[in-house]
Amino acid sequence: MRELIIPIKLAARSLKSNIGRTTVSLLGIVIGVASVILVLSLGMGVKKYLSDQISSFGTNILEVEVKVPKVSKTSSENAVGQVGGTVITTFKLKDAEKIARLPNIGSWYAMIMSQQVVNYEDENKQVMILGVTAGVAEADKKLEIEKGAMFTENDDESLKSVAILGSEVKEDFFGEQEAVRKNIKIKGQTFEVGGVLKERGGAGAFNFDNILYIPLRTVQKKLNGTDYIQAAIFMLDDMEKLDDTILSVTDTMRSQHDIDNPNDDDFAVNSMMEVMEILNKVFFYINALLVALASISLIVGGVGIMNVMYVSVTERTFEIGLKKSVGARNQSILAQFLFEAVFITLLGGVFGVATGFLLSKLGEILAQNFGFSLTFSVSWWSILIGFGFSAATGIIFGYWPARSASQLSPMDALRKE
Repeated sequence: MRELIIPIKLAARSLKSNIGRTTVSLLGIVIGVASVILVLSLGMGVKKYLSDQISSFGTNILEVEVKVPKVSKTSSENAVGQVGGTVITTFKLKDAEKIARLPNIGSWYAMIMSQQVVNYEDENKQVMILGVTAGVAEADKKLEIEKGAMFTENDDESLKSVAILGSEVKEDFFGEQEAVRKNIKIKGQTFEVGGVLKERGGAGAFNFDNILYIPLRTVQKKLNGTDYIQAAIFMLDDMEKLDDTILSVTDTMRSQHDIDNPNDDDFAVNSMMEVMEILNKVFFYINALLVALASISLIVGGVGIMNVMYVSVTERTFEIGLKKSVGARNQSILAQFLFEAVFITLLGGVFGVATGFLLSKLGEILAQNFGFSLTFSVSWWSILIGFGFSAATGIIFGYWPARSASQLSPMDALRKE
């Protein structure tokens, strides 16, 4: 035990007597550990934010949407194809109605989205138009009417020109005035305001308050001149039967579209559980990449420790020779210099964790000031990773200078003074 305590005391005394050199070495480790803590905290905060936004739609949801044939539904080709103008017109309302009759399917609605300029008197506003079937009122539990009433299935079938305003649209057009039964214009056609929604906020980039709900068939026939839909949302009665329901929905869609080869699927069936699994997988790789990038600063700090330790060995060559001449063993010299490196990295780990925690809280405050309800929490495993990296850095980069010091010949070391 005494052989261990003496090198520890000598290492601590050496660091204390060279505050400037110790501080410079410490700084690199602090920056590295703080970077690891910060990026993991940011990654977890963004992941939680997105997970909450996805969960806000409900967890017992099955969505059927259009897809570019012969590519994976999660592929970049599918996303780029649809954004680039590829229009899939094969998904019809009758397909959604067929799915709605399957077992385990509860309330549902079909939808199509577009953007239009909406006019009221001299006011113009670019608004998201959501054409939906009347079932949206039952399926979407967060859709609440503040004034007026939601349109009915009969309104949809009769192509009634009625619109339900999001709270932001109502505020922009009417302010404090009553909006229900007033008329607005879309593409030169008159629509009556049937109701106003309660404020709901957004989900990611989608703002529910800057939206108009219009009967699906009205949007198809009067605004878009189309007969297809883009997606349908189905609420499941029993999540235990999710996999069987997905198979049934897939078989129904293939039967409706005369598809024999799965590669020809022009639709995708997604569950919220699947979306969450994809999100978790994506963020696992993102966090791994962020930690790898942040660790570069730890490596730089380690190189700094190694250089400082080599300088320390050079400056204390005579001291090392003197100790060895009076009986100090190689292991004792190695332990002293290795403990110096470990002390630096442990202190750097402590200050780095504290700095990372403070920066995470600062980032949380800044994000909330810009309207994002993000929470950047520091987890125990991010602290463990930060300390682990710092300890490994100290041992790896401190070993070679320490070994170099322990291998010095007493005669050569004394002769250099």
